[in-house]
Formats: sequence, structure tokens, C-alpha cells
Amino acid sequence: MLYRDLKLAERLPGMSEEEQLALLATDGMLVKRPILVDGDTVLVGFRQAEWEAALLR
Repeated sequence: MLYRDLKLAERLPGMSEEEQLALLATDGMLVKRPILVDGDTVLVGFRQAEWEAALLR
């Protein structure tokens, strides 16, 4: 696998939400995993204490 610098830090602020979602759809490696969506709660990445608190409420 080759490294590609997508210069996202410079590009993202000028992109619409639709453009950002299209970019994420083209490359699954851009999405930090795991993702938990539960009502108004969204957890991205794994931090055990946060997941326990969210799942035990």
C-alpha cells in the first residue's frame, strides 16, 4: 500500500458536507473506527470508559 497525502486539513474547510461525505464513501480508511450511533449519542474511536458509560445508561 502506498501512502497518499490527500491534504485534507487544507481541503476540508472549503468542502460542503455533501462533498465530504462523497470523499468518505470513496475511501473507508478515512473513517475512524469503531463508530457507535445511538439516538443523540455518537462515539468515534474506542475509549473504554466512554463506551461503558454510553452503553450502561
